[in-house]
Amino acid sequence: MREKVESAIEKIRSSLRGIDIILIDVKEGIVKVHIFTSACASGVPQEIAFETFEEQLKKQVPEVKEVVAI
Repeated sequence: MREKVESAIEKIRSSLRGIDIILIDVKEGIVKVHIFTSACASGVPQEIAFETFEEQLKKQVPEVKEVVAI
């Protein structure tokens, strides 16, 4: 499942505009990530970006039960 999540993150990353997601761990349907906001982020609050990321990830990888930002 890790490979599916990594692939999905690569596809989603471009839509986050200045916010980067780094995969930390995937275990039993729980995905742990770090979220980084660049200085040139387009004014999108980090919480909104995370919600958008989580929604898109769950659509692309239905086995994901939960996404946790560390």
